[in-house]
Amino acid sequence: MKFYDCLMAPSPRRVRMFMAEKGIQIESVLIDLGVGEHLKSPFIELNPKASVPVLLLDNGTMLNESMAISVYLDSVFPDKNLTGIDPIERAVIAIAQHDMDFNGFQAIAECLRNSARGFIGRALVGPIGYNQIPDLAERGRSRIKLFFKDLNERLAKSEYVAGDRFTVADITAYVSLEFARIVKEKPSEDAQHLQRWRNAVALRNCSKV
Repeated sequence: MKFYDCLMAPSPRRVRMFMAEKGIQIESVLIDLGVGEHLKSPFIELNPKASVPVLLLDNGTMLNESMAISVYLDSVFPDKNLTGIDPIERAVIAIAQHDMDFNGFQAIAECLRNSARGFIGRALVGPIGYNQIPDLAERGRSRIKLFFKDLNERLAKSEYVAGDRFTVADITAYVSLEFARIVKEKPSEDAQHLQRWRNAVALRNCSKV
C-alpha cells in the first residue's frame, strides 16, 4: 500500500491520526498542494478528483476519501477498533462521524475556501475551478460557531463524541477544531465540556501527527 499525504492539509491528517492511534505504518508519498502537484501528472491520473488523502492498495484499488480509508484500515487491522465493533455501535459512530464532518470540517472548509486569497478560483476541491461566494464564507463562519456550541453540549453527555470511547468521530472533531484556527475561530473558554475533551485528546500520541 501507498498513502498519498500532504502535511499542511487537514484531510490527510485525519488518516494520519487514525493510523497513529492504531499503530499502523504505511509507505507515504508527499504531494505538494502549494505548487499544484495534485492537479498535474502523474497524480491527477491516479486520482482524477485531485484531492488528498489517497490510499493505493496493492491490487490497484484507489481510495480517495478519509472515511473510506479509515473503514478499510479498521477492517484490515482490527486491533484498537475506531469505527465500531457491532452493528449498533457502527451505526452510532457513523452518525457522529457524519455530524463532525458536515457541521464542523465542511463548515470550516466552506468559510476558508470562499474567503482566502489562496483559493480564488478554487472554491471547491477538484480539477474544476469555481469562483468564491462571499456569502458562503459568512455562512460557514456562522456554522462553525454553532458547531462549537453543539459539540460542547454533546460532550456534556458523554466522555467522547460517539460515547464512552475514542473513535474516528473524535479524530474528525479534533482535526476540525485545529483546522478552525486558520479562519481565526475557536471555542469559548467557558465551553468546559469541549475543553475537557480537547485537552484529553491532545494528550494522545495520535494528536501529535
